[in-house]
Amino acid sequence: MTIQEIKIQLEQAGNAELPALLALYKEDERAGVRKLAAVAEKRQAALQAEYERLESMLVYERQYEACGVICGIDEAGRGPLAGPVAAAAVILPKESRILYLNDSKQLSEKKREALYGQIMEEAVSVGVGIVGPGRIDEINILQATYEAMREAVSKLSPAPDAALCDAVTIPGLSDRIRQVPIIKGDAKSLSIAAASIVAKVTRDRMMREYDRLYPEYGFAAHKGYGSAEHMAAIRKYGMTPIHRRSFLKKFLEEE
Repeated sequence: MTIQEIKIQLEQAGNAELPALLALYKEDERAGVRKLAAVAEKRQAALQAEYERLESMLVYERQYEACGVICGIDEAGRGPLAGPVAAAAVILPKESRILYLNDSKQLSEKKREALYGQIMEEAVSVGVGIVGPGRIDEINILQATYEAMREAVSKLSPAPDAALCDAVTIPGLSDRIRQVPIIKGDAKSLSIAAASIVAKVTRDRMMREYDRLYPEYGFAAHKGYGSAEHMAAIRKYGMTPIHRRSFLKKFLEEE
């Protein structure tokens, strides 16, 4: 076989046949073939490490498996000066192993968008809750976050029996749902990681739409957070209907 044919063969080989091919080509007299085998072996090791990482993020799902249907819950947008807070609740199939699924903060925007599509395709159910800036000003961001989370859970079908939450216990959630707060849960649970990505992508898409309505503020870039560009725009143009008055009062006093 030519080196190009071997390259294609190694790239297309499944996990079952790759070890035999590596054993064969690592001893090939051609340096180019040995190099291809080394690259394929490194790729296989990286993939194996990724599967092991995913398995380590199923500890809580397995621990509470006897409860029944398990969902992960997370939010995005507690800290910005503008826009809504978004929450997501996700039920993944037990056999789900979405490669590179992780805490949304550890991923690029491009990677989050790609994983969002996979989550929406594979999930048993996804619920999203959105609470806007007016409501945030009315009841405060913590209560608004809980409200968004309850809304997200209410949209799941089937209803969950247990909820893995990123470091919170949600008041007002049905008593029949067992809540499991996990510190840094979006990095420790696949279900919470999936929810963190859905919440983040949902909110980011909304902020890009707001950017079209209010192009002077740069919402597509900073997503409503208190960047220097954003603060300068507020001082120059004032507040928009999507700004959180309760947040801006504190920040403007510090100016």
